Amino acid sequence: MISLRCPDSDQIARLLLSLDTADYTYPQVGATRGEMPDGYNIDRHSAIIGHGNADFENAKQAIRDWKPFELPWIKTFPQSAPKTGTMIAVIAHLFGMWWTNVSRVLYTIDEAERFGFAYGTLPHHAESGEELFLVDRSGETNEVHYRITAFSRPRHPLARLGYPFSRGAQERFGNGSIDAMKRAVSDPARY
Repeated sequence: MISLRCPDSDQIARLLLSLDTADYTYPQVGATRGEMPDGYNIDRHSAIIGHGNADFENAKQAIRDWKPFELPWIKTFPQSAPKTGTMIAVIAHLFGMWWTNVSRVLYTIDEAERFGFAYGTLPHHAESGEELFLVDRSGETNEVHYRITAFSRPRHPLARLGYPFSRGAQERFGNGSIDAMKRAVSDPARY
């Protein structure tokens, strides 16, 4: 869904309701658990965002609170904290238009040293594919890492037409998401 004005929360709620039983827009559902499929752009972003248990706990809470999406050009409308089946509308303000992209959480990871979720695209998304948001803590160095792993390809005609811009937006999101997580971990009370 593309519009010249940002959709309001009522419009988004109706959209999410209409997509409640929608199928994913790609056949390789769950592929972020292993080998990435052929025919897609593969994106990997990672950074050290902290050290030790407190930073790991802050990073986990930031994931629960959708902090990776707190960027100036993005608005989010999640149904709840990330859990299997949760839908989220991510609205990006790009090139003077508001792009509404809807995804559903496929799976979550909640282990001693790893925490996160992956979501897959639904209809009303400019791309087709899947994205994993993960924080992990190294047992050896105690470093806390934030990682994004994604495969996608343009789905909407304008995203295909503006392919270089779509790729640029993906890169911009990955870098911005890392910065958002660093802020959330370093000062969780503020962010």
